[in-house]
Amino acid sequence: MAPKPKPKPTASSSSQPPPPIEDLFTSLNLHIQRSQFDQAVKVADQILLVAPSDEDAIRCKVVALIKEDRIDDALSTIQASQRLPIDLSFFKAYCLYRQNKLDESLESLKSQEGSSTAMLLESQILYRLGKMDACIDIYQKLQKSKIESLEINLVAGLVSAGRASDVQGTLDALRVKATSSFELAYNTACSLIERSKYKDAEQLLLSARRVGQETLMEDNLADDEIEIELAPLAVQLAYVQQLLGNTPEAMEAYTGIINRNLADESSLAVAVNNLVALKGPKDISDSLRKLDRLMEKGNGAKSFQLSNGLESKLSPKQRETIYTNRVLLLLHANRMDQARELVAALPDMFADSVMPVLLQAAVLVRENKSGKAEEILGQFAEKFPDKAKVVLLARAQIAAVAGHPQIAAESLSKIADIQHLPATVATIVSLKERAGDIDGAEAFFDSAIQWWSNAMTEDNKLTVIMQEAASFKLKHGREKEAARLYEELVKSHGSVQALIGLVTTAARVDVDKAEAYEKQLKPLPGLKGVDVESLERTSGAKHIQTDSRVGITEAYEESKNKEKAKKKRKRKPRYPKGFDPANPGPPPDPERWLPKRERSSYRPKRKDKRAAQVRGSQGAVVREKHEAAGSDTSANTSNSKSDQATTSKGSSQNAVASQSKPSSKSSKKKSRK
Repeated sequence: MAPKPKPKPTASSSSQPPPPIEDLFTSLNLHIQRSQFDQAVKVADQILLVAPSDEDAIRCKVVALIKEDRIDDALSTIQASQRLPIDLSFFKAYCLYRQNKLDESLESLKSQEGSSTAMLLESQILYRLGKMDACIDIYQKLQKSKIESLEINLVAGLVSAGRASDVQGTLDALRVKATSSFELAYNTACSLIERSKYKDAEQLLLSARRVGQETLMEDNLADDEIEIELAPLAVQLAYVQQLLGNTPEAMEAYTGIINRNLADESSLAVAVNNLVALKGPKDISDSLRKLDRLMEKGNGAKSFQLSNGLESKLSPKQRETIYTNRVLLLLHANRMDQARELVAALPDMFADSVMPVLLQAAVLVRENKSGKAEEILGQFAEKFPDKAKVVLLARAQIAAVAGHPQIAAESLSKIADIQHLPATVATIVSLKERAGDIDGAEAFFDSAIQWWSNAMTEDNKLTVIMQEAASFKLKHGREKEAARLYEELVKSHGSVQALIGLVTTAARVDVDKAEAYEKQLKPLPGLKGVDVESLERTSGAKHIQTDSRVGITEAYEESKNKEKAKKKRKRKPRYPKGFDPANPGPPPDPERWLPKRERSSYRPKRKDKRAAQVRGSQGAVVREKHEAAGSDTSANTSNSKSDQATTSKGSSQNAVASQSKPSSKSSKKKSRK
């Protein structure tokens, strides 16, 4: 049977025409006012079906998608509208900013220059990129524009740029109190922490928490939501306790934040990192598990990386700190493969930082490859001289521990900021002396003296350097140069120690000069009536004891005599009778106190298996048993005479048994022959 044909749709069964576009826009506006952004997207799609190029509908749809955190869908809508004469570059830049594609976001903002909203977004992008100076410049330009809460971002930028000392002046210029909002109080407290005013920061953070609770309760937020909003304050308060040395309180606060899990993702990550740093190498497995919760598996070189939310919310410095702590924990746990893999990915993540190369050197040192670590640190210092200070210090430390004093001294001498400080000079001279480079150590002393001679500083260390240089030269037999330095010190500073050193040194090379400067020394009391010539004729000078020291000397002699009396006289060792110590003979067996079976010379006796074999016909043993049983019965029923017979019988049997054994031995000997 053939199938029936489908009926053609009639006018009544066809889809109803869309509502008027005015009604759709009214509905769209209503959904936006009620924050029903998912419904707003659906209504915008209905408008675009009627009018595909309507600019207002496209903008409303993009904004609604952004409000719904559907950033990918918003970008797709923007891409689909590129052919239309609509400028959506600002929305595109914001979407790329939300996706942490910061360079592309800046590129998209170039067509929006001059707009206050575009400048505000640009400042946020620069802040995320770590370009704080450019970020602050934009904020300062925007001060004339009446942008709400601009001072909060400005203070955050000043703190991140290392200009915490400018925060209070900026607030005074803006005529704003730090406690006007809990966000501003939090940022101001961070500036106090940077200035090491921890008590003031703690008080301001407590005020910020109180203001925040009052503000958020007025907005009718639930208690859990309030705690999540104020989580950064709780983490920062715990950090202040850590800086104040209240370690148990800080650990308890961090642990409570982590266990309650009522914090935003970035605050939770900071709490975990600070707790791990506070615990150090204790409980490494637990610390690694906590850090692993912040990570997600990636592809390629980045096998482990922070989750997408943390990558976009944390600053580069915070992210670098978390990765650094993870590498250090892996080294403590001796997971070298994972540490090596993570260190290899860090240079691409933090190209402008010195931390990746320092961690790479740490991994090599742990693998006993100190030479390779010194090599890569030296190459980095030559390639980036503006970042070389920390790298050269690390190289000097590694070389000194590895027994390479010349490399350590060379690394320290390349740091221009500290190479002439007394501590650095002493370290370099000691390293060169250990390496046997006495001439190099002396030359470094001379360069330090030259530098301090030309230095125009109030705290001049020339005297200290010259004194140590003279002592060094005198120690290594260079009396003339030592005497010259001492003489310069005496003439320029009038140092008594230098005068004593000059007289002592010059007496070896120039007696006349020594006698001339000796006259400048103050005479010692009690030596005016001393006849030097008579002293020279005596065997030696004797110390004259004063009345105050006679008692001390006598007490010392008495204690010394008592110690001598307590000493026992040595007795001759007693030897056994007939023992000649001159010819002791072979040494005794060291195993003589051990049981025979435990001595190394013990050999167990072999058991003769043939001795246990039964000789004779079958039943012989059974008959002997019956005879023995019968003899026992007769012995029980007989008199004393029969007892004697039984005894003799038993003895005769024993004699037979004793005779049978040598016969077996003799047969064994015959068989061997």
